Amino acid sequence: MPAPFVPSRRLPRRSRLPALLLAAAVALAGIGSAPLHAAPGKGPDTVADVAEKVMDAVVNISTSQNVAPSRSVPAPQLPPGSPYEDFFDEFFKRRPDDGGEQRSRRVSSLGSGFVIDPSGFIVTNNHVISDADEVFANFNDGSKLKAEVVGRDAKTDLALLKVNPPRPLVAVKFGDSEKLRVGDWVMAIGNPFGLGGTLTVGVVSARNRDINSGPYDNFIQTDAAINRGNSGGPLFNMEGEVIGINTAIISPSGGSIGIGFAVPSATAQPVLAQIEQFKEVRRGWIGVRIQPVTEDIAESLGLGKPRGALIGVVTENSPAAQGGVKAGDVIVKFNGRDIKEVRDLTRTVADTMADTEVEVVVIRKGKEETLRVKVARMPEDDKPDASKPAPEAQKVPPKKALGIELSAMSDDLRKRYRIKSEISGVVITDVDRSSPAADKGLKAGQVIVQVGQEAVASPADVEKQIDALRKAGKRSALFLVSDGEGKQEFVTVPLN
Repeated sequence: MPAPFVPSRRLPRRSRLPALLLAAAVALAGIGSAPLHAAPGKGPDTVADVAEKVMDAVVNISTSQNVAPSRSVPAPQLPPGSPYEDFFDEFFKRRPDDGGEQRSRRVSSLGSGFVIDPSGFIVTNNHVISDADEVFANFNDGSKLKAEVVGRDAKTDLALLKVNPPRPLVAVKFGDSEKLRVGDWVMAIGNPFGLGGTLTVGVVSARNRDINSGPYDNFIQTDAAINRGNSGGPLFNMEGEVIGINTAIISPSGGSIGIGFAVPSATAQPVLAQIEQFKEVRRGWIGVRIQPVTEDIAESLGLGKPRGALIGVVTENSPAAQGGVKAGDVIVKFNGRDIKEVRDLTRTVADTMADTEVEVVVIRKGKEETLRVKVARMPEDDKPDASKPAPEAQKVPPKKALGIELSAMSDDLRKRYRIKSEISGVVITDVDRSSPAADKGLKAGQVIVQVGQEAVASPADVEKQIDALRKAGKRSALFLVSDGEGKQEFVTVPLN
């Protein structure tokens, strides 16, 4: 089995490893105040100067919360008047050590954070302080201050805290994570296993990692040792600038095996700025559902090679709809930034301020077009609005094409396959198991909405589009299909 992803999150205060393992968990460290020079094939000579400079800005985050009492063994259900009723009541409902009352217990945990402003703003991970009743920042000089949660963002796992210090704090600055290269030296400082002030050195192992933890995954991967309790701590470059926030590890045991992940500063900075200003994150939204462009889809659309983000659904009256974006368009540039894959569009739109009008370059039916879209604020529930019901199609006998049995939409089919009233198209009622369509995942109950980017309302429309694609020399047909709930996706089916 593959090793699981594990947040490098806070560790209960009472948890400790054996002394031998703790000694092994502490890595070499340090950074210098100026760019460091290393001999070919070797690491930096020392990182002690800058480590000393930034160490006081790194804090331990301790939290506590009251946990409601619970029993691991439920009391058995006995019939009234059972001879064992009194016995089980005595055993399960009363406890000798607390006079029969179940009391809540207080749980403490630890994480990491760092000061970004001398006035007392501190960055950490959301999972470090989630559900906490109290949050404290513990400083390198032994002082301790109660922290207020300014705001948090679960989608990027970031949180901003505020303390009121008696004097200005030592703070660190963000660097540009976009300038990082694989192989660059980096340093992590944090609170692994409760060992405050632990410093480790490694390199950038990879960039733009998607570990399926959220919609905006864009992690820096590093082999600098990151363990439980490092969550929320800074990842520094060799200039002493924060270029990432340590967030997760992949490990079968929960300890470092040299695969750690940090949120890039380029992702964190706009999020933290909005939290400081608005106490929340206000992301951009244009109202589309997108999917990756595969090689088959790229060939069907005449793109040459896979690129961009394919529009599957455009929400009615959304910014995208008002700007002229259509299902089947491939967005290749948004607000001046190239869109190479789906995640690029997701992050770029989210980072765009609401009420900003941007240029959107799309590939539509093989031709490039430039549209203007006014970005809106992402709603709490980003779901496409229901469109108006399509008129009922006339009943005609099923037809077959490419191993797919096609039927006109009817009330009976809507009821049989639980197809919502707002979905229109041609219903798939059967698929030959040995056909390419079956290999592509098409199945009975799905609705074909488009073929070759043309809307279809009857089996005859589907056959007509397939014939046109064959005459045009296409090797596959691009289907836009929907399930009964309205979730749409593009599927390519070979024409042979």
